Amino acid sequence: MDKKLLDHLKTITDEERVILDGQTTINPALYNLDHSMTIDNKKLLEHGKLIQIRPHTRFVHFPKHNHNYVEVIYMCSGHTTHVINGVEIDLEAGDLLFLNQNATQEIYPADYEDVAVNFIILPEFFDTPLMMLGSEENMLRTFLIECLKNGNQNISYLHFKVADILPIQNLVENLIWTLQYGLPNKRSINQTTMGLLFLQLLNHIDKMELGKDHLEQELIFVVFQYIEENYRDGELSALAEKLGYDLYWMSRLIKKQTGRNYKELLQEKRLNQAAYLLNNTTLSITDISLHVGYNNFSYFYKIFKNKYGASPNQYRNMI
Repeated sequence: MDKKLLDHLKTITDEERVILDGQTTINPALYNLDHSMTIDNKKLLEHGKLIQIRPHTRFVHFPKHNHNYVEVIYMCSGHTTHVINGVEIDLEAGDLLFLNQNATQEIYPADYEDVAVNFIILPEFFDTPLMMLGSEENMLRTFLIECLKNGNQNISYLHFKVADILPIQNLVENLIWTLQYGLPNKRSINQTTMGLLFLQLLNHIDKMELGKDHLEQELIFVVFQYIEENYRDGELSALAEKLGYDLYWMSRLIKKQTGRNYKELLQEKRLNQAAYLLNNTTLSITDISLHVGYNNFSYFYKIFKNKYGASPNQYRNMI
């Protein structure tokens, strides 16, 4: 991280100075925690803003709480220890932690060099990033949609260990810089940057952890990654054998977690890819059908038309 920016984030805040002067607990009034365990976004966000950052408060234990907003934590330097829904997570420099509104969080005291930035984000901020993700099925998109719905989420947090992924680090630093120094047009800049960040994270699902109590959700991420990389000829039986799981158990798990079976998810990816190729290449319809895994051209025409309301030829002409 840029040294000037990091030095600025290390600055002792008024809240931290009071703690260093002898206060042994956080001030509940700063977070609306007097009579509730929910931190209120109105205490942390300026009126009319959808996103804001604040350095994590160091030198004190932060008691168990949740939020009425989406929180993203980026570890700038050092490390911090969090307990999310009973699971202990160590954040190292460069890590990203996404928490939805239903996640219960506790944070152990941090030292001076343990600098983290908290992004306080209202769900409507994600409208543009969601559009940038497109309609293809993936669990990160599902997580964000569930955050927007404010319902019961199956996934309460996403932990990305991406310190060695330079594009992700640059995008996060750009977000912090824009929010810290108030650049013009910052809402559109920040929403676009967040969308680019999500697109990069989707390329590094292998760097993500959900915790030991989220085995089923973690397996679903593996399934989506497998489909992404093997949509032409990827068989669930091959993945189940590779992972050492029973095929029928995995089939039921996919249906339970996504509401669709493996064949439907695979078809969704293939048709999305076919639409992309129709829009961006001059490949023949036959070649596209073969490229996305369909040797039966009549069947490809039929399911493509069912999804897009037009045959592949009509779809290309409309584009």
